[in-house]
Amino acid sequence: MPDSVTRAAAALWEAAASGIACPPVRPIIGESDVEAAYAVQERNTERRLAEGARLVGRKIGLTARSVQAQLGVSQPDYGMLFHDMDVANGGEVPAGRLIQPKIEAEIAFLIGRDLDDDRLTTADVLSAIAWAVPALEIVDSRVEGWNIRITDTIADNASSGLFVLGHEMRRLDAVDLLTCGMVLEGNGEPVSTGAGAACLGSPVNATLWLARVMARSGRPLRAGDIVLSGALGPMVPASPGTTYEARIEGLGSVRVGFGREDAQ
Repeated sequence: MPDSVTRAAAALWEAAASGIACPPVRPIIGESDVEAAYAVQERNTERRLAEGARLVGRKIGLTARSVQAQLGVSQPDYGMLFHDMDVANGGEVPAGRLIQPKIEAEIAFLIGRDLDDDRLTTADVLSAIAWAVPALEIVDSRVEGWNIRITDTIADNASSGLFVLGHEMRRLDAVDLLTCGMVLEGNGEPVSTGAGAACLGSPVNATLWLARVMARSGRPLRAGDIVLSGALGPMVPASPGTTYEARIEGLGSVRVGFGREDAQ
């Protein structure tokens, strides 16, 4: 393993462990070397698995064309979901658990069968998705001040943090994945809005991209995996003392709160 990958992985690992953000890692691995960035992510994934974490799914990031343009890329990225990133619907994230959290509403898919062929089609993905559920992704960055470019976020497990799944499960034929509207509220006030088509044209398109990439990478999606398919609207900073609730048309709602720092 190149020394640059080892050093970048160590910096991000220490930031996560200490709760103190580190400088960007792009000066170490390069600003455009996506392969090196995924090698960093894989290094820390293996370390997490070796320490007993369970891999339960994937998240898709950069599904909005505007965000891709901002970071100078033309496709999404992905990160790993582990069992201890799961927060109960209606639960609370303690103050200090994350470094600089933000939140966004998504449609999550629960995969019903293995997707282990990189020649997958849309039909394969549609038939493999068992359920769709409303979800919140709580993103975080181990990089100081969210000063990230594409290699920083990929190396940092696609800036993943935590996730919340709603309890209302729907079959795909019961939801219009393209036109379904979303509103995310903070303490009852709208803070983000969007629709299914904001996610790479459709959350299914994003999931097909992910399934093909994961099959090629040797970590294919398996039955039982969770897929966070991408944001339906702009992400917003997660403020202490605020409860966020997302409502997605045809899917229901999902909610999480953030503890106040003075309550510790």
